Amino acid sequence: MAGKRLILMGPPGGGKGTQAKRLQERYKIVQLSTGDMLRAAIAAGTPVGLQAKSVMDAGKLVSDDILIAMIDARVDEADCANGFILDGFPRTIPQAEGLDRMLAKKGLKLDAAIEVRVPDERLLERLTGRFTCAKCGEGYHDKFKQPKKPGVCDVCGGTEFSRRSDDKAETVKTRLAAYHQQTAPLLPFYEAKGVLKVVDGDRDMDLVAADLERVLGL
Repeated sequence: MAGKRLILMGPPGGGKGTQAKRLQERYKIVQLSTGDMLRAAIAAGTPVGLQAKSVMDAGKLVSDDILIAMIDARVDEADCANGFILDGFPRTIPQAEGLDRMLAKKGLKLDAAIEVRVPDERLLERLTGRFTCAKCGEGYHDKFKQPKKPGVCDVCGGTEFSRRSDDKAETVKTRLAAYHQQTAPLLPFYEAKGVLKVVDGDRDMDLVAADLERVLGL
């Protein structure tokens, strides 16, 4: 199979990360998160990592040029020969244009920019209902997955549960608004290039995975 080079976009709680992991495990298409790459480059002390560290130590945001240089070096590594999934990048049109230029220099281009689309009201329901066992970390949900015995963890028998502060309704709404604001310009940009694909993420994970595979011709 020829390598697939993808951008995967999707709202917080939309299941994008789960789908990226499945594609990585099944087809060896490496998931590349800019956050993970930055941490790895800084830890390894690469030239780009050192540059990024000095910017971050000064309390500034890492520039697009540094991010593109980091991705440039990363996609040359052997494990990306079968393709890669960019997760969390690009976030702006200048970043998208920079990515295109970088790939073009290598004689490469994106196969697809995929948006895993889920209605906001469903995301609110998914995220605000989550809670975990404070003892073992097993995940539950008010609507979709309650403990078999109320108030007792199925896995370890713990009786204390916690909720993430960023799963509160107002916080979730703010995160979703930021996502839409950020993603809105990228959709027409990739649509004009003929690489935008939209997958309905408001379904069972296996159905979403099958749809992604179909869209990618896997």
